[in-house]
Amino acid sequence: MVAPALKGRVKLSTLTFLCRSCFNRLNYSVTVGLHSSVKGIRAFNTLHRCGNFFLENCIKSIPVGVLLNWPTFAPSIFGCCQSFSTQASPAEFVDEVLAEVLSVMANSQSVGEELCATYIDKFCNDRNLSGAIRLVQTLHDKNFPLRPSAHNRLLIAAGEENDIGLLCQSFKDLLVSCKSLDSSTYLVFAQAFIKENDVPCLLRFVQEISELTFPSSTTVLNRIIFAFAKCGQVDKALLIFDQMKSLKSKPDVITYNTILGILGKCGRIDEMLNEFVAMKEDGLIPDIVSYNTLITGLRKVGRLESCLVFFREMCEREIEPDLRTYCALIDSFGKSGNIEESLRLFNEMKHKGICPSIHVYRAMISILKKMGKLELAVAFSNEMKESISNHHGPNYIQRKNS
Repeated sequence: MVAPALKGRVKLSTLTFLCRSCFNRLNYSVTVGLHSSVKGIRAFNTLHRCGNFFLENCIKSIPVGVLLNWPTFAPSIFGCCQSFSTQASPAEFVDEVLAEVLSVMANSQSVGEELCATYIDKFCNDRNLSGAIRLVQTLHDKNFPLRPSAHNRLLIAAGEENDIGLLCQSFKDLLVSCKSLDSSTYLVFAQAFIKENDVPCLLRFVQEISELTFPSSTTVLNRIIFAFAKCGQVDKALLIFDQMKSLKSKPDVITYNTILGILGKCGRIDEMLNEFVAMKEDGLIPDIVSYNTLITGLRKVGRLESCLVFFREMCEREIEPDLRTYCALIDSFGKSGNIEESLRLFNEMKHKGICPSIHVYRAMISILKKMGKLELAVAFSNEMKESISNHHGPNYIQRKNS
């Protein structure tokens, strides 16, 4: 019905400008009469949310730059807007977006963040990364916060475009502006390198990060290493680690613990042991995480004697074993048929006041059954049920068995 009456062609920027004009006029009318009361403020915020809900759906449904026919009666409705047929350039569109976001931010930060995230998503979908970057940088310069999801969307878009330079720069800008990043952001950054093998660019980025003074560059690099390993890029994680050794941001205990875990999971036990030696040579003192990681890695490949060596070493260093330490050792010796050592460690753990977990009990029960010690297995099963009941209440076992 409307199509026959439509004439002229305008860009999405004109459409959104018209929508804004409507809502801005309503906002003004509401605030004049209600701004001094709490109810007025709520009404004002509700109006903003309604307006931006409309704009968000409008923005998402129409590509940037699309040409639309506009009703000839539009000027009579919006008398203040006389130049709706003017063609807006991409740069002008970004300017209008910036003006709108800043205006909304000034009235409601949460609604402004929503609108900004919507525009960034739209820019990225339309591969207008320059517009998204300009929006992010402008808000950062004006100390307006952005949601992590908005930053992540820009990082994903840069990765999809295989623009590693933009990806690295955006990540650095995000790091400086946010100070602390969500783990998902690190993972998004690392995933962008799955199809990209630009190692020199990655190492340059690592060097640039190491020169940052805030936040701690070593902490940032530790998280990057972990993110690369988590998404299956172990070799790149190890390259970053090797690069750190020659940079201002040297590896710390957390770095080495992360690397020990990566190598242990991959079964690269000799490399893991070499890095443990290098850690001590660098003057770093291994902690409980270091020893647990070593023992767990060695247990997986059946090197039980080495497990005991490091267990004794940590005790000599007065590092108290925890539940994870005992769990790994008890399971290792049990599977090797050394049930006496498993029982000794189990009793030692309880004597030190460490409450056995359900996993330790199940491991012991399984070991005892395989060794034909059925009566002892039943005793451990009853002890486990009593332990669970004490921690979770008398109805817990009934629920588990129902």
